[in-house]
Amino acid sequence: MPVGDPRFGKVYPCPQCSQAAGREGRRQLLRQMSNLDAYAGQTFDTFRTDVHTLTDSQAGSLRQARELCIRYAAEPQGWLLLQGGYGCGKTHLAAAIANACVDAGMVTLFLTIPDLLDHLRSSFGPSSEISYDELFDRVLNVSLLVLDDLGAESPTPWALEKLYQLVNHRYSYRLATVFTTNADPETLDARIRSRLLDEHLTRSIKIDAPDHRRGSFTQTENPLTNLTLYADMSFDTWDRRSDLPQTHRDNLQRAFDLARRYAEAPAGWLVLTGSYGCGKTHLAAAIAGYRQLQGDQALFVTAPDLLDHLRATFGPGSLVTYDWLFNDIRNAPLLVLDDLGVENASPWAREKLFQIIDHRYRARLATIITMSRPLDEIDERLASRMSDPARGTVFAITAPGYRGRKASGKRTELPRPAEKTPSRRRTTPR
Repeated sequence: MPVGDPRFGKVYPCPQCSQAAGREGRRQLLRQMSNLDAYAGQTFDTFRTDVHTLTDSQAGSLRQARELCIRYAAEPQGWLLLQGGYGCGKTHLAAAIANACVDAGMVTLFLTIPDLLDHLRSSFGPSSEISYDELFDRVLNVSLLVLDDLGAESPTPWALEKLYQLVNHRYSYRLATVFTTNADPETLDARIRSRLLDEHLTRSIKIDAPDHRRGSFTQTENPLTNLTLYADMSFDTWDRRSDLPQTHRDNLQRAFDLARRYAEAPAGWLVLTGSYGCGKTHLAAAIAGYRQLQGDQALFVTAPDLLDHLRATFGPGSLVTYDWLFNDIRNAPLLVLDDLGVENASPWAREKLFQIIDHRYRARLATIITMSRPLDEIDERLASRMSDPARGTVFAITAPGYRGRKASGKRTELPRPAEKTPSRRRTTPR
C-alpha cells in the first residue's frame, strides 16, 4: 500500500487464499463431523469391478451398483438401499457416496447401526460430552445420513423403537438416506420394512458378488462345494437304462428332460425324489456343472456335509465365521442340497435347515433338492415349502437304483466268504 495509507506496513490475508482456506477448513470440519476417518480411502475410484475371479454376471452386478451410487452421490435425494452378502462391496459404495458428498460441501453422517445405538446409550452417561437429545436430533436431521449394516443391531425393544423413530422421521421428511444390509428385508421390523421398501422413495439394488475378504476362491476351489467330486456326472454321461421296463425308461426320460430345461434357465425349485442310486444326484450335479460352465455360481453340497461345515465354524481353528458361511449358503445364486433327510435330525440341525430353506423360499432363489425319503416323512415346515407348486416342481423318479447291476438287469452276486474252521468253544464261564 502507498505511504500514508492506514493499511501501510500491516499484514492482511490474500482474499483468494482466504476463500480457499475457508473451503478447505469447512471440508475438514465436515469430514470430522461425518465419522468418515476410517473410510477415507473408500471412493468410487478405488472400487474394483474387474477382479479376475468374478463371473461376468458378478462383475456386471458390481458395475451396475457403482453407476447407481455415482448418480445418487451427484444428486442425493430420496433413499438408496444396497443389499448383498458379507464383503460384496456395499459398505465401500456407501462410504464412497458419503465421501463424495462431503467433498461437495454437504453435511453428511456415516454410522453403522450398532455404533449409532451405542452412541445413543452412552449419551445418558454423566461424562457424555453431548446430550441424548442433541445427538439424536443431529442424526434425525442431518442432510445425508448413511446407515451401514441395517439388521445387525440387537433387537431389543429400546433399539427397535429408536431405529423406528429415526427411520420414520427421515421417511416423513423425505431426507436423503443410504442404507446397507445383508439381512433379508422380510426379517426386519414390519414398520421399518414398509417404509424402506416404498418404491416411490427408495431406489434399491442387490449386489451379486462373493466376499472379497475371504480371498480369491474360484468356482472349483470353494471349499464348501462338493461339485468337483461329481465331475463325471453330466448330461452326456447319463445312463438311459435300456435294461429297464418301458414305464421306468419313460420316467427317467421325463426326469432327464426336466433337468435339461431347468439347467438352461434355473428358476424356482426342483425337488427330485427316489430310491438310492436312481439317478437324482447325477441329474442335480449335471445341472450344477452345466451352470458352472456358463460362468454362474453353483453351490453343491450334501445336507450332512453342510451341517458339518456349519458346526466346524465354531472351532478355534476355523478360517471362516459362522455368519459368513451361513449367509453364503442362504444366498447362493444356485444351491444344490443333496440327500436331504439323511442328516442327524437334532433340533439344531432341523432349525438350521429350516432357516436356509425358508430364506430361499421367500427370496425365490434357484434351489435343487434331492431326497430318498417321501415328503410326508420330513419336517412339515420344509415339506410345505418344497411342495408349493408356485415355487417349482417335485418329480419322483420311480426307476430302481442302478448301482450294483449288470447290463442285463440282473443284480451282481457278491462272492461268498470262505468258510472258517470252527473254533473250539470256551468251557469257562465269561
